[in-house]
Amino acid sequence: MARQPTLKQMKYLCAVAEHQHFGQAAKACHVSQSTLSAGVQELEDTLGASLVERNNRNVLLTTLGQEVVQRALAILVDVDELVSQCEAAGVPFKGKMRLGVIPTVAPYLLPEMLQQLRVLHPGFTLFIREDLSRALVDSLHAGELDVLLLALPFPTDNVDVMPLMQDNFLLASNQEHPLATQESFQPEDLQGEGLLLLEDGHCLRDHALEACELRDSQIDIPYQATSLATIVQMVANGIGITLLPEMAVNAGITAGTDLVVRSFDREGVARSIGLMWRKKTPRQTEFRLLGDFIREASTK
Repeated sequence: MARQPTLKQMKYLCAVAEHQHFGQAAKACHVSQSTLSAGVQELEDTLGASLVERNNRNVLLTTLGQEVVQRALAILVDVDELVSQCEAAGVPFKGKMRLGVIPTVAPYLLPEMLQQLRVLHPGFTLFIREDLSRALVDSLHAGELDVLLLALPFPTDNVDVMPLMQDNFLLASNQEHPLATQESFQPEDLQGEGLLLLEDGHCLRDHALEACELRDSQIDIPYQATSLATIVQMVANGIGITLLPEMAVNAGITAGTDLVVRSFDREGVARSIGLMWRKKTPRQTEFRLLGDFIREASTK
């Protein structure tokens, strides 16, 4: 019987493809560079094909090598799913789960939820990674994460989603701003205003504008930030107004400021929060139970 590639060899090749450097790939795999190099060479010998082009400056994959990496990644994801399924067999919340969460949700929704989860399921280990939506989705498809908690919709293929809740957008301004005391308040009242938003890459920005049916050209953007906490302080100092998720306000993000927080006189000015997972995962039942748990925890 012909020899077959090992999971370790495929893992080494995928690491080389990701880092394009044998030393960095070895560090990521927690092995010596010689061990990783030997593993890749053994894989090439087993397959009878050249997968990697080596020179003094960098590492490049051959055309066949790129195809092998894509197949290897899919195999490694399937193996991880198999292990996780067996760990969680019979009783949910018994094994490990890797959850990716966006920054505009994590600090406001996770603390209370994690505390309840730890009490009810002490044998369950939940690993958390906080990042922007695009990076999280890429990690999900690469098998580095099992499930995501993010704002929906987010464009990607081969996933299932579970909407959990609507998170209203609220206007935050200082007390002197005209919108703070305006009798009726609608999304179109934001046109022409200095609206502080998160920088490009944060889905909160796009969802806020979409919910208000606004385009960048209809508002003045005097400042962009990487965190809601920074934006709150800017608005508190009289630099424009902003839109805040209700969950952030409920968690106290405006505490210690004199900001006026108002809701719109129209329903539906909100973003949808939900879970996302790979379509073929065998852990869908467990992920849906997690979604139910998050939904219940957020209402307590």
